[in-house]
Amino acid sequence: MTTLAYLIPVALFLGALGLSGFLWALRSGQYEDLDGAAERILIEPDARDNEGGRSN
Repeated sequence: MTTLAYLIPVALFLGALGLSGFLWALRSGQYEDLDGAAERILIEPDARDNEGGRSN
């Protein structure tokens, strides 16, 4: 029973910490460009070189 007195506040603290981290990520714009990374993988390397990218 005494372990519950320790585990419940620890669980509440970790939940609040995770929620605050998620809200921080929302406010800082981490989820704004979800399609950008998915589309960048489809661009061919030759097309990137013509856009001013570095060539090998």
